[in-house]
Amino acid sequence: MVIAEHKQVKYGGERNFLLKLRYGVTEQEVAQMIAEQGGVCAICLRGEAKHVDHSHLTGLVRRILCFKCNGGLGQFHDDPQVLRLAADYLELRGSHARRMRLEIGTPVLGGLHRVRSDPFRPARGNSVQSAGQYHPRRRRGINDEAREWLLKVRVGLCAVCSDFPGEHVDHDHETGAVRGLACLNCNTGMGQLRDDPIALRRAADYVEGRLVRTVATEDGGTRLSLTVPDVDPATVPKGGWKEFWEQDGEYRKATLPFDEELDMPTWDDSDPDGAWAPS
Repeated sequence: MVIAEHKQVKYGGERNFLLKLRYGVTEQEVAQMIAEQGGVCAICLRGEAKHVDHSHLTGLVRRILCFKCNGGLGQFHDDPQVLRLAADYLELRGSHARRMRLEIGTPVLGGLHRVRSDPFRPARGNSVQSAGQYHPRRRRGINDEAREWLLKVRVGLCAVCSDFPGEHVDHDHETGAVRGLACLNCNTGMGQLRDDPIALRRAADYVEGRLVRTVATEDGGTRLSLTVPDVDPATVPKGGWKEFWEQDGEYRKATLPFDEELDMPTWDDSDPDGAWAPS
């Protein structure tokens, strides 16, 4: 009781005490960051901004994320290279997909050769049975022999990072097509980031400090910018990020970190088709 009263008097309450202890920020500072982001997660622009994210190397607070994106970064150990490898993997354009095409002429086993294309559409209804209620072989679309073959193709390693054993069957949750065998961290991290290549590339740029920018305003102040093309997050209504999300996804896919000071593509506002043009 005495401790609780002390926290209330000195810090303004339990939450403020924990924020100061863990991250060195106050509730008011967190609320301001959330408002600057328009109330949405800085990475996925979908989930509610609730979780204070910080660099485990410097201890500095980065931005406010949703539960899934915060957890996804942790699964990938804040490694931008692996995040981008996972994005390529999901688009069936990475080294694993190329090897599969050489071996069997297709990048996946079973199902249609596609991945999720619209991360903003509504989730499935409750009438659909949980994936856990299906027999593992039927749910994943392969048998033990096919699993062993996939493991041999990757020399026992994860099809995404190639750093850890490939122990988990990864599949497209819509088509049932099996993409490969992934390690626990990559498999879980991709799920946390909704198996969405755009989210993965945005997460990679976020970790590197290339996603969230501060831009000048006409009144001489500043505001945040979370996408290319630029838009004020505070002006985007809830659920209104889809157009900017898609355009930003194309930008991140066409841009590598080392291009930033060289010939990094920029958004050409004069082009009615929204083409990318050299800066």
